[in-house]
Amino acid sequence: MHDEFLMGNEAIALGALAAGVNVVCGYPGTPSTEVLETVAKRRDGSVYVEWSVNEKVAMELAGGASYAGARALVTMKQMGLNVASDPLMCLEYIGVKGGLVVLVADDPGPISSQTEQDTRSFAAFSKVPLFDPSSAEEAYRMVQEAFDFSEKYRTPVFLRPTTRVSHGYASIRIRDPEEYTVHKPEGFEKDSSRWVIFPRLSFANHRRIEERNALLHDVFSDSPLNRIEQETGLPKDIRKGIAAGGFSYTYVMEARASLGALRTLKVSTPFPFPEKLAVTFLSGLDEVLCVEELDPYIEKELIYICGKYGLKTRILGKMTGHMPLSGENSRDSVQAAVAAFMNIHLPAEPAEEPPPLPVRPPVLCAGCPHRASFYAVKQAMKGQKTAFCGDIGCYTLGNAMPLDMVDTCLCMGAGLGIAQSLNRLEKDRSCFAFVGDSTFFASALPGVVNAVYNQAEFTLVVLDNSTTAMTGHQPHPGTGHTMMGEVVEKISIESILRGIGVSAVETVDPLDHALAVETVRKTAALPGVKAIIFRSPCVALFRSSAQVTIDPAACIGCKKCIREIGCPALSFRDGKAVVDAGQCNGCTLCKQLCPVKAITGGESHA
Repeated sequence: MHDEFLMGNEAIALGALAAGVNVVCGYPGTPSTEVLETVAKRRDGSVYVEWSVNEKVAMELAGGASYAGARALVTMKQMGLNVASDPLMCLEYIGVKGGLVVLVADDPGPISSQTEQDTRSFAAFSKVPLFDPSSAEEAYRMVQEAFDFSEKYRTPVFLRPTTRVSHGYASIRIRDPEEYTVHKPEGFEKDSSRWVIFPRLSFANHRRIEERNALLHDVFSDSPLNRIEQETGLPKDIRKGIAAGGFSYTYVMEARASLGALRTLKVSTPFPFPEKLAVTFLSGLDEVLCVEELDPYIEKELIYICGKYGLKTRILGKMTGHMPLSGENSRDSVQAAVAAFMNIHLPAEPAEEPPPLPVRPPVLCAGCPHRASFYAVKQAMKGQKTAFCGDIGCYTLGNAMPLDMVDTCLCMGAGLGIAQSLNRLEKDRSCFAFVGDSTFFASALPGVVNAVYNQAEFTLVVLDNSTTAMTGHQPHPGTGHTMMGEVVEKISIESILRGIGVSAVETVDPLDHALAVETVRKTAALPGVKAIIFRSPCVALFRSSAQVTIDPAACIGCKKCIREIGCPALSFRDGKAVVDAGQCNGCTLCKQLCPVKAITGGESHA
């Protein structure tokens, strides 16, 4: 054993390795990404790891590994669970052989997501047991227990770290590699009565699942994962308690240290709920405050238990207005809620407020090729009735002014379907669907097939920057390498599109502005489904040292370079445009736009 200072995601990865995991797969998504990346860095030769093309494929791969007796970990964020839900629901009915842990990192806030989904509610819906760690240290231990639990009860198991667990740091005592469990898969054994999901088998297994989960209410009540922290140092007549789970439990424990220690129920396995333990906790209490993120899950469970057992305890939380209905909890917000619950008056904040922090909205990087791609389409379609259907990724930032090039954004790959339907309803509207190169492989292909098959009319724009940029530059099928370190043949987006039946497929460097604009004009005017691939590498991968410079004597102060493209490396001072050499990547887009040729240098693209 030794100590390491670890991010929560790193701790989960090392916990999985310590448990003898054989297969790790997933799709990148904040706040889950570092788990798989850490496995790739710290694994030995016996562990297979991959970034799958999407979460559904990852879940199916993990399921197959489990069929063969391997221990498998599949990673995603809460949005990815929607994509993976089809195979997951069926896996719960079929059951597993090797331990299968489904890590879903929830994002209260949301900090970097479209939704605030709560995987605890999905666990109850899918009937899949869930472990909810309250710290990085607990997550390290819990993922190991989850593998054992999965094999014992032949079920997938959720591990649900939230952002503060995934991205928090702690010094953790972990096992040395020579102490790791060695798990050798037994191999796949043919048995159609077990592995083929016919209705009769599903009916029988549904009954088995319900019986198992009824048993798990008692199992989890007796598990050390769930416990009651007794009240200490308070008057005996205080008949109040707190129920908490996940990282909110950590905030509650901090509040106990400063305000007084009410009886506290720690819920680490919200589904199936530790019912008997909850009854013991509730006995003798008049009121209980539930502190949790995001749904009122614990709150509803305790209300149900009070009704079932005839308990008179009043349950407070989100549904009673004592806790916020949405968003992330914090140490201060929890302390304030607990203090109000205990009728403790906290000292007023200092009268003098600190000055507000400057507003720094997210923006495309200086030199980002997506800026040039959006601007080329905008210039080519100027004056026409258009709809620009966006997608999830760095290019979502194309919605910001002055580009203003994202009219819709729903979920990964949805822009293709939206563009198809808008054009169906308004034949005079030119519709564009933007998608990144990684997202193209993850979720765009069915939309393209649907569009070609149903004779749609729109332009697909693939923004190919040779990486999965927003989540940290992970490889994908078009990059030519894998997480196993293998150099493989790049899968051609052009070939796929032509194979599907898209007859007009053009590839152009968006940083060659004149050619890019002409390509958009020519291609968008064609009938049917057509595609433009804007290919230029992400500036974070290939930074140029050839910055542009502006001749102040030649600059006329027209601000076109600033007003048109919104590059963060450009500003205006003393009546002249100015380049921040620390940010400029020499893309030359501003140079190509300058009406008086006052900008020089950079790398030539035109």
